[in-house]
Amino acid sequence: MTLTIMGLKTCDTCRKAIRALPDATFRDIRTQPLTAAERAAFWEIFGDKLINRASSTWRNLTPGQQTIAPDTLLAEHPALMKRPLITDSTTATLGWTPAQQAQWLD
Repeated sequence: MTLTIMGLKTCDTCRKAIRALPDATFRDIRTQPLTAAERAAFWEIFGDKLINRASSTWRNLTPGQQTIAPDTLLAEHPALMKRPLITDSTTATLGWTPAQQAQWLD
């Protein structure tokens, strides 16, 4: 099982996941943003939870920008994605809560 952690190298939560899953591949979404196909697939899985509305990136958007289609927002502002997004090509999780930790560490 090849794990990929998608997030930001400066994100504390992503760093925790990287430390806990040392064999996983890390992909910084600022330098390698999600493709249109990936955004569509992850939107199917996570829906509105894919957008991190608690982030400073979200708060810095104007009210008009916040109403733009989520796919367009994620394409223009990759840091809006809730992180980390961890996938093994068959399963994907969002965040690093105890439930996600148990899933990937077992």
